[in-house]
Amino acid sequence: MVTAAPPLARPLSVRHLGPNWYATVMGTAVVATAGAALPGHVAGLRGVLCGVWVLSLVLLLALLAARSAHWARHRDQARAHLLDPATAPFYGCLAMALLAVGGGALAVGRDVIGLRAAVALDAVLFTAGTAVGLAAAVAVPYLMAVRHRVEPGQATPVWLLPLVTPMVSAAVGPRLVPYLPPGQARRTLLLLCFALFGLSLLATALMLPLVFARLLTGGPLPLTLTPTLFLVLGPLGQSTTAVGAFADVAPGVVPEPCSRGLGALAVLYGVPVMGFALLWFCLAGVHVWRARRQGMRFAMTWWSFTFPAGTCVTGAEALARHTGLLAYAGPAVVLYGVLVAAWGTAVVGTVRGVVRGELLAGPGPAPAVPRPATARTTSGAVR
Repeated sequence: MVTAAPPLARPLSVRHLGPNWYATVMGTAVVATAGAALPGHVAGLRGVLCGVWVLSLVLLLALLAARSAHWARHRDQARAHLLDPATAPFYGCLAMALLAVGGGALAVGRDVIGLRAAVALDAVLFTAGTAVGLAAAVAVPYLMAVRHRVEPGQATPVWLLPLVTPMVSAAVGPRLVPYLPPGQARRTLLLLCFALFGLSLLATALMLPLVFARLLTGGPLPLTLTPTLFLVLGPLGQSTTAVGAFADVAPGVVPEPCSRGLGALAVLYGVPVMGFALLWFCLAGVHVWRARRQGMRFAMTWWSFTFPAGTCVTGAEALARHTGLLAYAGPAVVLYGVLVAAWGTAVVGTVRGVVRGELLAGPGPAPAVPRPATARTTSGAVR
């Protein structure tokens, strides 16, 4: 009796390493950043958060090297990613990964590398991330209009990614304000962050109705894409975090009436927006529960559970600081527990997929019977 040899594992290659992999950096960095601002004190937590931030920095450096090799050796695939409407929006993840690690440098990384190095690292990553984010916010919608030829029925929360990147800059940038010379430099950076806040807020307000209308009129998203519904929480939590950061650094930087106004904005804007975030969290949660019951398996889209949830944690923390209410401090702790659980699940699934050679392999042969609801793009964007 002849026993058939087991199938060979698919070889690992950077050819199919898409920009969506930067979500692993974002999701890891936000665990450290969100944990640093939690109310109360937990013995040993600071050391763990420092370790998580170092991990995010290592991941960022590894992915920057791997993606550089991807562009150098597989330019055809890189071009295909840009021309694929399912993949191109993920170029916003590069900017957010840079910004998330930079913000974490001042939040917890300074315990590891020192304050001076943390400020320098944050300044470099903030500048690079903001530049890349602004480029993505212009280039990706341009490609969607000119080259992609998308239809309303194709709208997914992934379309929000390049538009929310300036909001991440707006939330991270104020951390650098106290380290600039007093006067023009501090005021310029604060108002620049406020401008980035408005840019992203208005762009997101234009795109979000398309996503919501697609969800209501086009039916549930394909199973693999269902976790991306949590991406909508990103601009909501991040914008609340941003206005809270403006209020934190405004005293002494802008004139007193403006300073008080930013303090009021942190509450008047943040409270209703976080209310809507709670609504969307519940809506996205039941969609994921439905998809899981129908057989949704792990994919890289599961990282959508991490960074958006982390922004809601930092948003709740900002409201707790500016209102003094336990009604926001308590949920921040609960949400952080959800974030850590989601991050751990995503890490385990990613490591398993990489070891098995599944997540970095190219698209397999087309099935004999088409399955439109779960079909993948030729570039492997939904992996």
